[in-house]
Order: sequence, then structure tokens, then C-alpha cells
Amino acid sequence: MYGLVNQAIQGLVIEKFGEETWRNVQADSSIEIDRFLSNESYDDSITFTLAKSVAKVANMSLQNVLRALGEYWVLDTGTKKYGALMKAGGNNFKEFLINLPNFHGRVMLIFPNITPPEFHISEIGENSLVLHYYSTREGLTDFMHGLLSGLAIMYKVNATIKLKSGKTENKDHDIFEIAW
Repeated sequence: MYGLVNQAIQGLVIEKFGEETWRNVQADSSIEIDRFLSNESYDDSITFTLAKSVAKVANMSLQNVLRALGEYWVLDTGTKKYGALMKAGGNNFKEFLINLPNFHGRVMLIFPNITPPEFHISEIGENSLVLHYYSTREGLTDFMHGLLSGLAIMYKVNATIKLKSGKTENKDHDIFEIAW
């Protein structure tokens, strides 16, 4: 993953728990990188090791760490560092979600070596839709849930996000039901 994801983990931990907790996460993970470069690609194992260490040090479930990271990424990293890109996604929550299948095409202009997920939107209603999330990476379902939650917060929408079915249920992708 690109360093900006690892930067987000570091930022989340420092903001929520403080510098000392971040140092404890680094020690627990045995990852001694002090500064992640946002445009540099790092092995996915670094990101997952950091997330697992955050869960251990902060006494949280890995699920909650990944969801918090997703929210933080949207509300902090996404809006502060890529505000124009985020705004181009849509004028409201529904529009952003409907445009999500095209979002990573724009991201690839910034990060040409990215391996982006793919999205398909179905069952579009007035206040609901179904999002199909395809990723070659394993273990990011809760991160995606957090991203969706962060988008709802960004657009000031009270949303319900439910994992209808996931890769673990013999599917090739995750399916989220989203209502607002």
C-alpha cells in the first residue's frame, strides 16, 4: 500500500491516543520507520502489522481499528490532502457513492502504480443502494466499512452500513447495503 495509508495509521494513533502510544505501536510491531512517504509503495504486511499492533496496544479489536482508520482516512487524509479529488466525487453522499466506480480512475493519475479496488453499484433507491466491493487485497472489508462511514460523516448523513455478504462467505467480493 502507499505510504499515505500508513501515515493515516500514525496520524490516527497520535491524534486519538498520543505520541507515546504511537511509539508503543512501533515497538510492538517492530516497524522502525519514523516517517512514511505518501507516494512510496510499502508492502501490505507493514500496514496490517501496524493495524494489529494498534489493536493490541490500544486494547481494541482489529475490526474497530480498521473501521476507525477508514473514517480517519476520509475525514482527515482525504479531505485535507486530496480535498479537490474528494469534492469531485459528488455533491452529496448518494452522488459520491454512485460515482465511486470512477473514483479510482482519478486516483490513478496521482498514484500510477496503485492496485485499486473496483466497485459496482446496484439497487439504487431514493435513500439506499447496494455497493459491490472487489479487491485483490484480503482483510480490508472493515476498512471499507470505515471509509463509507467517513463519507457519511463528511456529507453529514446518518447512514446505516450493513455487510450483506462478504468474501468469507464464498463470494469473490463484499456486498454492502447502505441506507440513509
